[in-house]
Amino acid sequence: MAKPVLLIGAARSGIAAAKLLNKNGYSVILTDMNAVEQKPELEALGIQVYDKGHPDFLKDLDYEFIVKNPGIPYHAPFVAYFKEKGVPIFTEIETAYRLAPNFEYGAITGTDGKTTITTLLYEMLKTEDPNARAAGNIGIPLSECALELEDKPAKIALELSNFQLLGIDTFRPHVSVVSNLAPDHLDYMDSLEDYYRSKFRIYENCKEDDVFIRNIDDPNIVFYANEVPCRVINFSLKNPDAGLRLVDGTVYLEDERLFDAADLKLVGDFNLGNAMMAAAMARILGVSQPAIEEVIRTFPGVEHRIECVDTINGVRIYNDSKATNTHSAEAALSSFKGKVYLLAGGKNKGIDYTVLKDYDSVVKKCCSFGQIGPMFADIFSNTEVFETMDEAFNQAFEEAEEGDVILLCPATSSFDQFKNYEVRGRYFKDLVHKKREEVESA
Repeated sequence: MAKPVLLIGAARSGIAAAKLLNKNGYSVILTDMNAVEQKPELEALGIQVYDKGHPDFLKDLDYEFIVKNPGIPYHAPFVAYFKEKGVPIFTEIETAYRLAPNFEYGAITGTDGKTTITTLLYEMLKTEDPNARAAGNIGIPLSECALELEDKPAKIALELSNFQLLGIDTFRPHVSVVSNLAPDHLDYMDSLEDYYRSKFRIYENCKEDDVFIRNIDDPNIVFYANEVPCRVINFSLKNPDAGLRLVDGTVYLEDERLFDAADLKLVGDFNLGNAMMAAAMARILGVSQPAIEEVIRTFPGVEHRIECVDTINGVRIYNDSKATNTHSAEAALSSFKGKVYLLAGGKNKGIDYTVLKDYDSVVKKCCSFGQIGPMFADIFSNTEVFETMDEAFNQAFEEAEEGDVILLCPATSSFDQFKNYEVRGRYFKDLVHKKREEVESA
């Protein structure tokens, strides 16, 4: 009799993985510390569901492998028990990869820019592949794509967090990139080096005919990406000799022109770099140059990533709620020349914020908020601390003058006051929309 598979965590990816494994003939057991709303549906499929805690008897069973939600740390007691026993522990990405052999992957990881690159790549892929999908850390489980498309071939733009990469075994993308590296997730990983090294698992199973795009403008990437088992194309915004490069405002992939930088609507050099990486990946995956160029001309940007929300009384207001670390905050602040009312704050992630002092001249005033709000008084010359984002925004708007910028760029996670950065960003946009209504009705 075949051994069962245990899934720990019934979030969206866990539910999708359970259904996919069940459909492929596996005996599936799903457990979660919280109540599982889909329990009746899953049990009707033959999946055993144990919610509101992990029963002790589950430890006594012999499993073929375990699929763990990527957000659950390996040191969580229930997971650590199986890790110590030597049971293989994967994330949903690995199991979906094994069960969808006709997918071809462009895989993206890094500290910042992942979602922009993934979304751009998907927009390019779908121009010529109706089955193309964006999946992974972008919010759509790969297992859902496998369930929907079944055995159909498809090109997948796959965003991968380091949590997901820790749980792969055979996963192999045709083209991959690590966008950049900066300190993050030190509340989850054992060390900064472990965090960095986990990113480079992205190409560990690649072969000679696969491609890794190496960002040589990032010294951390140059240091860690030194034994790559596949073809390497160097990317640089600065070095005209790189394989993926910018020359006189035009982007080239080796000898082929991809697009003109002036056609890109997104602000900031970092977004130009994101677009270059996405375009190169699309070309390697077979998308035509004209299709790539058309997407570059029309792509409006990704929600919560320096998203222009409105201009009220001549004050431009931007939502960069996705800026959950200092590296992404630096990228956002570098996109503006000055006159920025910065809304920053959230949960303390244990990272060093002093690098943001370099942008003191850009920040007209920092209106900080949340658990870590008081810390920004040591970073920027002009700082006022508030308890909530509402209070911070209202003060910034009251003081801002025509030509100024209000930028929500928290530089840390949302988990002190919001469920996630999306909820935080949408809440902020609601504040902005209400402010416009107030101004227009005054």
